[in-house]
Amino acid sequence: MKKAILNFAKQFRYNPKIANKENLKKKKQIIVLGMGGSHLATDLILNINSKYKITVHSDYGFPNLEEKELAKTLIIASSYSGNTEEVIDGLEKALEQNLNCAVIATGGKLIEIAKEKNLPYIQMPDDDIQPRSALGYSLRAFLKLIGMRDEFKQTGELKKIIQPKELENQGKELAEKLKGSVPVIYASTNNKAVAYNWKIKLNETGKIPAFYNFIPRLNHNEMTGFDVKEVTKNLSDKFYFIFLKDNKDDERNIKRMEILQKLYEDRGLKVEILELTGDNRFAKIFNSLILADWTAFYTAEQYGLEPEQVPMVEEFKLQMSSNKY
Repeated sequence: MKKAILNFAKQFRYNPKIANKENLKKKKQIIVLGMGGSHLATDLILNINSKYKITVHSDYGFPNLEEKELAKTLIIASSYSGNTEEVIDGLEKALEQNLNCAVIATGGKLIEIAKEKNLPYIQMPDDDIQPRSALGYSLRAFLKLIGMRDEFKQTGELKKIIQPKELENQGKELAEKLKGSVPVIYASTNNKAVAYNWKIKLNETGKIPAFYNFIPRLNHNEMTGFDVKEVTKNLSDKFYFIFLKDNKDDERNIKRMEILQKLYEDRGLKVEILELTGDNRFAKIFNSLILADWTAFYTAEQYGLEPEQVPMVEEFKLQMSSNKY
């Protein structure tokens, strides 16, 4: 895991190739079938450029749309391993209806189907890393397949900009602050994908409970659960709030975050402010996510846990494939 973090910037050198490109039909809207780390790149694309009509479907099958809508839709089946059962199910159902489909994976059954059916596909490098650690590869693959040329070029520059080693100590220090607490990550709506990525990394790498939400939505509900009273203080004591602040956010959301910080601190809640820093939008995102990687890595280390593998996920998959249930 440590090696994967240190080498992360190299992923932006990746120049994906579209196989069966002649069969790729550009459509006005896109449905991405993806679970876990396999749809994180799409979440970031939606936050960076909202002009693209992209829907993420994280379930079996695919969204129930009218036939005329499906006719102008490209369905992208995304799974790092290529063997995610929900994604395979969705792709097979889409193919039964002769819909326009494409595949992004490192191999597995999805690539087998793509080759058999002559679907356009991108086969990403298999570096023996976890899906959450392959976000650079995945993002570059999506941008290439969708045809977002400007964004593809911008991400290519990150190989020279991102410096994972420089963020290691900050991540280690933050992990020490979080020890014994349950992190809750807050960001603006514009950065909710970044907050969600933080949560995923703390869950999968750090092996701890972690949650996320975003402003202004949480100002209408979640924050009232932390209006600490003597009888509920023992419930709130375990939480540690990380606010991801971005000076490019809507001024009203910046104000909301500042007010919320004060309200929480006045109630004795633990709050950490992390500014998103970088020369452009992509740099801000990935500087923050590499900090999340280090924080999660040292969180696992300080609890004496293995940071890379996800044995509970494998145990769950094994039971899903058995006849026990």
